[in-house]
Amino acid sequence: MFHEICIYEAKLTKLDEIEELMKEVAAFYMTQEGVIDVHYIRRTHRQKDFNAVKAGELPVRLTRNVGKVTYVLHWVLENEEAHARISKLGLEKFYKRWNRCLTTMPKIILGETIV
Repeated sequence: MFHEICIYEAKLTKLDEIEELMKEVAAFYMTQEGVIDVHYIRRTHRQKDFNAVKAGELPVRLTRNVGKVTYVLHWVLENEEAHARISKLGLEKFYKRWNRCLTTMPKIILGETIV
């Protein structure tokens, strides 16, 4: 399997728009041959510190957004050929709308399943 993890920073004024767009993009991706799964995640928590993790404490819920909101895409495909084909289609269909919502270019991590 082939994975894409993409980290987005969205403008505070565009949260409704980007979340609606994520629903559209996920639905579009799931109709494409070679797509296994699509998840968009909104960052809502953080760890207090490493000692809190070692102690088994719950993560801390974020209560305010300063300048931006972070979202993550985790997308699973059959192989890199499917990724290349579908990424091209997605950019052609959604790029301008994405670009209006973001504070900076997304960080993208690509790779294959190990376990």
